[in-house]
Amino acid sequence: MTDQQLVPDWLSNPDVVLLRNVATAVLHLAAVDRLDSFVLPYPATAQRALDALVLECLRNGARPPAGVPEMMRWARARPLGSWPLDRLPTDLFDAGDRLIDKDSGEPSQLCHELAVRGYGDSTGRQYDRLVIHEALRACRAMSSPESYTAFRRLLVTRPVLTEADWVEVSTDLFLDPVRFLVEEIYAPVPLGFRRDGAYLCCHRCLTLLHPVSDTEWWCERDQCRHRGPAPHGRMLVASEAGELRQLRKPIRQFVTGPGQAETSLETELRALGLTVEMWPGFDAYDLRVTFPDGHVWAVDVKDWAHPAFLGRSATAVRAEPPYDEACWVVPGFRVRARRDYLDIYARERSAEAGGLRLLTYDQLKRAARLRLSGERGPDASIAPHRTEQIPAPRRDRATGHTASLPTGEHATPTRGAGKDGAARA
Repeated sequence: MTDQQLVPDWLSNPDVVLLRNVATAVLHLAAVDRLDSFVLPYPATAQRALDALVLECLRNGARPPAGVPEMMRWARARPLGSWPLDRLPTDLFDAGDRLIDKDSGEPSQLCHELAVRGYGDSTGRQYDRLVIHEALRACRAMSSPESYTAFRRLLVTRPVLTEADWVEVSTDLFLDPVRFLVEEIYAPVPLGFRRDGAYLCCHRCLTLLHPVSDTEWWCERDQCRHRGPAPHGRMLVASEAGELRQLRKPIRQFVTGPGQAETSLETELRALGLTVEMWPGFDAYDLRVTFPDGHVWAVDVKDWAHPAFLGRSATAVRAEPPYDEACWVVPGFRVRARRDYLDIYARERSAEAGGLRLLTYDQLKRAARLRLSGERGPDASIAPHRTEQIPAPRRDRATGHTASLPTGEHATPTRGAGKDGAARA
């Protein structure tokens, strides 16, 4: 092998591809609303995943699952690192990584990332991104950024709607450009969420809790569960609430959850005396933070279970509206739960990301406080460290427009600087 030949991409690793197929099968089977009316054969995705898993087990001399039900039991009971797949990259999955949550029986967030975000060609696995794209298109066509902001806040603050809520939302004039999307993304709530004639919302994340026993409820948000048992929020009695609607799962998972972190950061940064604009430039990034001296940060909030997928998705933050520094932020619990989270992100981050740093919420807020206090060192900055920084177009403070770099002005990243930079983030 010559120096120019590249190490095969782990995303094309045959065992990773196999697990992505199993994850897709898990989601397809989880989408079956009425098992009492289900008839064989299983969905083709499930049968293909089972066939591939059986062949791989036989190749490795391991006992394969006897059928689709046993494959689903594996997905719930066995951490991915214990599956008999000898070609999986070392340490790709953590000790607790499963495709199905062992307590609730619901697909895990990692399962959704492997399938929904899993670099496949199925538009059904890109549902949340299609919805956001259509909202942007509709609001741009009406030249109404206010409507887009109202739509995003709706997805963040009202994942569950009673009949009375639905009437209120249906008469909100700001939502007129996206009315067709609102009617599509809110679906009737399955009876499985109901216990003793009532539904219960999580006080922290506002989504419906899943009843998992006669007395216990389970929250589908990883971050919420990490903070302990779900605190009980709104109790919705079916006879009083009428027809209940909730956002479809991909929207709850990839828009509502991170969006609540975005609005929480908005509140905390404004409390420091900063000016914060949400989803500026039709969602060019999540928060545009302006300091009293006019210095601008662009911040994108991410909440992915697996840091490798997050690193693979990293791209430079869009240049408009203009800013001076940019970064991504991730909930601190992800890093506490997996200490190598930032290192793995940095390792998988592509060159096109320009050294984009990943910080926790607390690290971002600490940098903001330091900068407000007059500190101008690296701890008060969110930009890539100088040894790894690839300069973005600079902003003219008088006009607010970006300016090209002078000819020959550039930075040369040093070997390994990207990983070191994220480790210090």
